[in-house]
Amino acid sequence: MKTLKIKVCGMRDPANIRAVTALGIDYIGFIFHPGSPRYALPLSREAMEAVPPQTKKVGVFVDDNPCTVASRMKKYGLQIAQLHGDETPEYCRRIKEETGAQIIKAFGVAGLPDWQEMESYRGAADLFLFDSRSPQRGGSGRSWQHSLLDDYPLDIPWFLSGGIDRKILDELPALRLPGLYGLDLNSRFETAPGMKDVDKLKTFLEKLRS
Repeated sequence: MKTLKIKVCGMRDPANIRAVTALGIDYIGFIFHPGSPRYALPLSREAMEAVPPQTKKVGVFVDDNPCTVASRMKKYGLQIAQLHGDETPEYCRRIKEETGAQIIKAFGVAGLPDWQEMESYRGAADLFLFDSRSPQRGGSGRSWQHSLLDDYPLDIPWFLSGGIDRKILDELPALRLPGLYGLDLNSRFETAPGMKDVDKLKTFLEKLRS
């Protein structure tokens, strides 16, 4: 299996951040959507300083005011904006231009995705993220039919999200999933919203990387 990038999302506790990033993850996500039980604010200076330089910081936003997104990206030194709502390609381009950040555009999947719609994000999004569709826009812990992406036709790489746990290690070899770039880990690795089970993550990553 090719090496996949690992993103752990929904973080806010400094000690937990230090322990999780020590496992060698590639991306860490901070959720700025007030409707999430993992809402990051207020984020302490200690929490941000707990992230090592090699781990990229991602801000997760849902249909937020572009000025608010830009302000929080700058304040917390975030390198990537993950847009998890109904943001248009034009919106994504604006955030990209105003912040210089990379853009992850998330899509909730409930059936075969609209590839033509996603094609319109070319040049506006650097990465896609496919999650289970839910009213709370992510973090539901629900899994979905990953084989819907077996015929992914675009050249934009993407994260697989939505109820990811150790079962995915048995599932991946049987799937094609062209363009798969990384796994987004969240609720299935928690002891409480926003607090990750470090031992569970460690075991998962060891098996993935073995």
